[in-house]
Amino acid sequence: MVNVPRLVIAAPSSGSGKTTVATGLMAAFSERGLAVSPHKVGPDYIDPGYHTLAVSSRSSGSGGGRTRPGRNLDAYMCGPGLIGPLFAYGAAGCDLAIVEGVMGLYDGASDQGELASTAQVSKLLRAPVVLVVDASSQSRSVAALVHGFASWDPEVRIGGVILNKVATDRHERLLRDALDGAGVPVMGVLRRTDQVAAPSRHLGLVPVAERRADALDATRELAGRVRAGCDLEALLALARSAPELATEAWEPGVAPVVGPGRERPVIAVAGGPAFTFSYAEHTELLTAAGAEVVPFDPLRDEALPAATRGVVIGGGFPEVYAPELSANEPLRKAVAELAYAGAPVAAECAGLLYLARSLDGKPMCGVLPADARMSGRLTLGYREAVAIGDSALAAAGTRVRGHEFHRTVLEPGAGAEPAWGVVHPERRVEGFVSGGVHASYLHTHWAAAPEMARRFVARAAGAAGDGNEDGR
Repeated sequence: MVNVPRLVIAAPSSGSGKTTVATGLMAAFSERGLAVSPHKVGPDYIDPGYHTLAVSSRSSGSGGGRTRPGRNLDAYMCGPGLIGPLFAYGAAGCDLAIVEGVMGLYDGASDQGELASTAQVSKLLRAPVVLVVDASSQSRSVAALVHGFASWDPEVRIGGVILNKVATDRHERLLRDALDGAGVPVMGVLRRTDQVAAPSRHLGLVPVAERRADALDATRELAGRVRAGCDLEALLALARSAPELATEAWEPGVAPVVGPGRERPVIAVAGGPAFTFSYAEHTELLTAAGAEVVPFDPLRDEALPAATRGVVIGGGFPEVYAPELSANEPLRKAVAELAYAGAPVAAECAGLLYLARSLDGKPMCGVLPADARMSGRLTLGYREAVAIGDSALAAAGTRVRGHEFHRTVLEPGAGAEPAWGVVHPERRVEGFVSGGVHASYLHTHWAAAPEMARRFVARAAGAAGDGNEDGR
């Protein structure tokens, strides 16, 4: 059983201010000394970075004393059955958990009903919802909007409203008067002038790793705005009203492939400003499988960590840093040499571009016979895929659910041995498998397929695993 006080921060639509409110609440409660567990519905990588920053302030609660990473709760990629266990794992020992929603409250995966929606996650967690409403262009109509959202699904408990972008005292009175009869209490009001700017570009907010000092200042300011405009005691009481959750916590409990007395293989994981997209569970699974996980920054490090036996390069913005990545020729050569030697290399999206011959005309690692460039087209959405052949990451026939999110194109888009056969929403082949390299645009969540981490570490350790003599 899990008995962590919890809130889901949702909205009628994107752009209403969920991230502002959720991040501000995380920071404000952390500053009060509570150990806050941050979560994000859906596949988003950027918001959890701000959440992590928000809860990294000085907290002294029962679960204080360590930084808690922002964690994703994606019912499409991981399945509804893992939402409670993943939440319980991340929130263990905390005083409060805050879950930021995705899109509008009832919006989920296309053509999949409520699957992966904030509403579904709130029901799976039995968590009360706080609805953030952009009130900038309405007055009495706010009551009809809130009533509609509160009554649409009786299993979704909307326990409070935070009014965002309120213009004046008079505007606030009109909104409060209208909501008096709606049955949902107003727990906060944020003025239009209270908005804290966060720079954006082609895929959303600029990640924390690229603007840490400014992001820290913005997070502190958000905490102050939320503290001044919201009833923190009422919100905490609402969080504490959540009932016990009947679930066992997930654990990164894959069987280690490295036996007693054997050296743990070093797995180098790309980070820094150019490669900011990763799920915390990935490194935890690699470690549980027996690896020593060591970060490196392709923008600054001219060599891979000592004794590297495998490399993981996740998502990010290599297109923004293409000249700098290209200029680091020693590291590009080191990555290529490791790949040519047959070591396992797992690359998703940004990692795929980094392994290509070129990106916007700038030389990259040259591991893959393909060239990448920016385009004006956004590729976005959930995917179902199957592994076409054996690789260092997946056995042939392995089925996964993943997510694509990029404005680049790769020519060609697949190698002679593709990484995946996409089966939904369209049928196509995608990505590259070559030796130990598995490179693809598809982001996956290894908590849903922990055997991928174990297989990868087995290959790095040089161990025979999963029925393949070469460790593939």
